[in-house]
Amino acid sequence: MNVGDRVRLLTGTEEGIITRLLDSELVEVAIDNDFTIPVLLRELVPVAAEEGQAFRRPAPEPIRPATGSKKNKPQGGQPKAQRSGAPAPTPPAPSRPQPTGPSAAMPPAQAPGTKHQAPAKGLFLALVHQAPELLALHLLNNTEAEVVFTYGEERQGKYRALATGQLKAKAASAPLAHLHLKDFEQWPAVVFQLLNFKLNSDAAYDLLTKRQSFKASTFYTSRRPAPVIGKEAYLFQLDEKPAPALNPEKLAQAEAALEAAHEAATKPASVLDSKQANVLQQALAGDKPAPPVPAAIAPAPPKPAAAIVAPPHELDLHIEALRPEGAGDLSNTAMLRFQLDAFEDALSRALATNMHEIIFIHGAGNGTLRKEIHRQLSRNKDIKFFEEAQKEKFGYGATLVRLK
Repeated sequence: MNVGDRVRLLTGTEEGIITRLLDSELVEVAIDNDFTIPVLLRELVPVAAEEGQAFRRPAPEPIRPATGSKKNKPQGGQPKAQRSGAPAPTPPAPSRPQPTGPSAAMPPAQAPGTKHQAPAKGLFLALVHQAPELLALHLLNNTEAEVVFTYGEERQGKYRALATGQLKAKAASAPLAHLHLKDFEQWPAVVFQLLNFKLNSDAAYDLLTKRQSFKASTFYTSRRPAPVIGKEAYLFQLDEKPAPALNPEKLAQAEAALEAAHEAATKPASVLDSKQANVLQQALAGDKPAPPVPAAIAPAPPKPAAAIVAPPHELDLHIEALRPEGAGDLSNTAMLRFQLDAFEDALSRALATNMHEIIFIHGAGNGTLRKEIHRQLSRNKDIKFFEEAQKEKFGYGATLVRLK
């Protein structure tokens, strides 16, 4: 299953759209295009497009952005007075509620008959309303060349690759992600990598990387007709600065420089360079005495690695035992890092020297060092088990580690 697929829950009758892949077994599903829930893949079944025709279900109404509150919509058809034949009183014009949050910056709808300026050719990110609060993210290729692309999201400085593909000229991608307007402040920055390609073209282009973040001040003013798909969308051009064309001459020079550097690195020390060879040839011909040719210095043999020394069976991690001069000017964070470095070094040496067990004396204290040691031990596959060590001797201030 992919982002944008319509699915049904096996444990109920609810249907929705996959808006995000959370991990290999968990996805986010938008129910009724309104709210999202995490669902396991094994609890979902895809809904085929032909299902509505087979069961003669009415076609769904086209989705339009919301224009007002449900309280202002008439319920149950005509008013009672109008059904009885009495003239309907003219209702006062309802007051439209003032929007708040990011939607407050949304411009009013364009008047009918107003002409939009056709967007220029290029590559665009388009956010299209799939529901009043749900937007589908597409990549639009409004050029004459094909495009190979990757798509990812950046949250809190961490990047995650989510999709890759190839777009023909004048084509649009399937939905790459779904974003909710109510979560506008938490939207990630999207990152595209784009590579243009045109068969039999005489130009090659470098890879174009574009990071696009969203701000309310500019987002809602970007709404206009999108090329290729012919729908209203929030549109952002990704190639305002086109990728530079590659210079074949510079590429050949760079390749030659790399080959020369490789030959110099792999050339035996006993081989003479051209200058030394010319001097030696003149000397053999009897033209003049041969000047001394510097002998090639053989590389020194590598030093043998120092033998790994096993740590003591009981290692005291108190700062006074590790650092005779005491904590000194170390902060609490630096002192904890110093103790953890000693712990990691001792554990690696114990594993390398095939020790069966080792005891780390960390003390009781506030428990920070003990928790960090136990966290690292629980993730190490070379640990058979660990437990509190000799409570009568150490109390709760030591941990026995049994190694595989």
